Amino acid sequence: MSQPSRTNSFPKNTAPAKKNPAALRLLTLGVLLIAVAGLYFVFREQLGDAFLLILLGLLSIMGVFCLIGWATGLIQFSPREDHEDVVDTLLDSMPEGTVITDAKGHIVYANHAYAQMMGAENVADLPTLDAVLAGEPSALEAVYRLNNAVRDGLAAQEEIRLTGSSAKGMQAAAWYRVKARPVIAPQTNPLSETAGPLFAWQITDISEERAEQERFFQDLQEAIDHLDHAPAGFFSADAQGRIIYINATLAEWLGIDLTKFTAGSLTLHDIVAGNGMSLINAVRADPGSSRNTVIDLDLTKSNGQSLAVRFYHRVQQPRDGSRGTSRTIVLNRAEGNDSSAAQRSAEVRFTRFFNSAPMAIASVDVNGRILSTNARFLDIFGSDVDRDTLEKQISLESVVHPRDRETISRALASAFAGQATITPIDTVLPGNDERHIRFYVSPVSDIGGESIEEAAIVSAVETTEQKALEGQMAQSQKMQAVGQLAGGIAHDFNNVLTAIIMSSDLLLSNHRASDPSFPDIMNIKQNANRAASLVRQLLAFSRRQTLRPEVLDLTDVLADLRMLLARLVGTDITLKIEHGRDLWPVKADLGQFEQVAVNLVVNARDAMPDGGTITVRTRNVETSEAAALGYRELPEADYVLYEVEDSGTGIPADILAKIFEPFFTTKEVGKGTGLGLSMVYGIIKQTGGFIFCDSTLGTGTIFRIYLPRFVEEKAPVVLDADGQVVVVKKPAPVEKKAEKQADLSGSATVLLVEDEDAVRMGGVRALQTRGYTVHEASSGVEALEVLEELEGKVDIIVSDVVMPEMDGPTLLRELRKSYPNIKFIFVSGYAEDAFAKNLPEDAQFGFLPKPFSLKQLATAVKEMLEKED
Repeated sequence: MSQPSRTNSFPKNTAPAKKNPAALRLLTLGVLLIAVAGLYFVFREQLGDAFLLILLGLLSIMGVFCLIGWATGLIQFSPREDHEDVVDTLLDSMPEGTVITDAKGHIVYANHAYAQMMGAENVADLPTLDAVLAGEPSALEAVYRLNNAVRDGLAAQEEIRLTGSSAKGMQAAAWYRVKARPVIAPQTNPLSETAGPLFAWQITDISEERAEQERFFQDLQEAIDHLDHAPAGFFSADAQGRIIYINATLAEWLGIDLTKFTAGSLTLHDIVAGNGMSLINAVRADPGSSRNTVIDLDLTKSNGQSLAVRFYHRVQQPRDGSRGTSRTIVLNRAEGNDSSAAQRSAEVRFTRFFNSAPMAIASVDVNGRILSTNARFLDIFGSDVDRDTLEKQISLESVVHPRDRETISRALASAFAGQATITPIDTVLPGNDERHIRFYVSPVSDIGGESIEEAAIVSAVETTEQKALEGQMAQSQKMQAVGQLAGGIAHDFNNVLTAIIMSSDLLLSNHRASDPSFPDIMNIKQNANRAASLVRQLLAFSRRQTLRPEVLDLTDVLADLRMLLARLVGTDITLKIEHGRDLWPVKADLGQFEQVAVNLVVNARDAMPDGGTITVRTRNVETSEAAALGYRELPEADYVLYEVEDSGTGIPADILAKIFEPFFTTKEVGKGTGLGLSMVYGIIKQTGGFIFCDSTLGTGTIFRIYLPRFVEEKAPVVLDADGQVVVVKKPAPVEKKAEKQADLSGSATVLLVEDEDAVRMGGVRALQTRGYTVHEASSGVEALEVLEELEGKVDIIVSDVVMPEMDGPTLLRELRKSYPNIKFIFVSGYAEDAFAKNLPEDAQFGFLPKPFSLKQLATAVKEMLEKED
């Protein structure tokens, strides 16, 4: 704003009286007419009658014009009433200094309050706000913001503190509130000679108001300071248990740095030790009311130590019934110098022991009603017991499952009778059959003949984890026993099948396809091979089959299996495959995993006779997620999840526990062997993975397989003699040899070691027919004797793994002492890994799984003989 112009004025009562311009003009016109009439009479003869007619016509026209102007109000013969006096009087009565400026900053109007505030005696001496506040650097920014606001058509206000005498009449070191707003649009500006908008400015002395605020703030600071340094601790928490305020006393007790504390950075769980939160959560008020409670518990200091305190806890409950805010006074129970310090100390120790005990404890009266509990009791039975119910003294039977209430009543009756030894009661929570509880009841006798209210003490221990571990151990032992049985059966069965298959091969080599007995021999061999398939499934369950693990991408594996799986489920069932993004690699046997995928999909198909949907999913499961899954036997690690979900009939709980057992099936006789899921279980376990099944009747079943993430080991850094890094090249992949010729004959000397006579005789005949010189032995000890008789002149040894006196691995270790380069083939129905771990790391040997045919035996011997050392 610029300096005011000399044309600006104060309000009407301080400026000169205004004149009526219309009356002045009429008076001038009358004088002019009289003068014209006088001249006419003086010069009548010279002007003639025509001039008179013209003059009268003009006067008539003027008279009509005046009549019309007077009727319309255009001409007034008395001064017009000035309605602006009312506005002037109103503005002058306002205590705020008010000034109106135009767009150029000229003062158009100023009231008396503004004139008195500025100390001006006439309009020319009125300063603008710019001039008044020019000496206040802190006020210049505020005035600048106000000017920008009003020029944008907005109202604004600022509070400014003057530190010195800026204008006559304005106080130094005072606070002023300045308001500004636009009042008149540019096209309607009758108050200023210059066109443009008008702005109203108000300035008010608010020093008293600010002084009152400062006094209130100082009182508040004193109250906060008093609360901070009170001898008791204090904190407030919101509905989520976040601490909003904590005083300095409690912060010092807990070792909390208040300079780093922010509202909500701590929670009650962070400072309350043990099961103390159960005591706090048990305090509930009626909706729309509050409740005060005294609680004895322990707090946790920042250094991990505990602090025994007493809470005076107040909870405000909202009307909607949700948990509300709380305010708590905290007393340090370790302090105090009263006369009963020893008794008080003992009380503190007992309270801490009582509430910190991991066992739930409650006292009951002779009617079986609960009198008092510790924190752990409220933690376990919090859904049925809180402070309200305790005040009503509910019965102990209310926290016991209905089926065991009679048992607990008998136990309480025994305690009331003074019986010392009472058998513990195992039960479950009333509303949760999965949480197991064991109750211990003991009597309370009169002390010194004094009758006491408590009649019995009831202790409760949650045994859910123990029951789960017991069930898991029993299931594991059962599966292990069944697996050992299956493995033993498979070993003996393999020997029988090997003899049948080799004998069939010998018969087929002597019979042509046109012989009448040829189809019968083929039928024998085919059924023997079918039986061998069942044996492989048994070995898979017992985790003794031979696996050839390789790094797999399950996305690629499922893509290759999609067409096969779609054919297996048929047209009535929808197959969905959902691939996880950026799936981690796993290490598993490709063929065995494909068999797992097929078995699970077929199992899901059979569970949906009326059709439905089978969904196969894969995704990554990080360590943090695996830890939160709740599977006790699943270690915390990274996994790849393979999931098969169906919308079938579901599996009942009693059957769900048996689905992985071999030979267990719910299908009709002849429709299934009961080895499909047991084989899946064995393959996954042998691979190092985990399999779980969740099922809901009428909804469906989900099989979840967790395979460990494969992480490739980094090659070690190799340095040369000069300390330079040597780049270690990966060995080139070995090209697969071309298909062997049909000629499997040979002239080498073979020592066949087998304790099963039928298998040994069949092997001898099979190799002899191929031209080999064959020596036989029924055990490892006999094999050493035969080799000594032959003076070591044996080209290759074919030995069973499991034999009496000396098994195959022991035989190889003995032979390596005298014949380190001798070629060796193990024959076994078990997995290669089952015995390879007992051999030296550098041992070289071949492996032929049972049962095998003559051709497979001859092929294994031929390949081993031709293999380079």
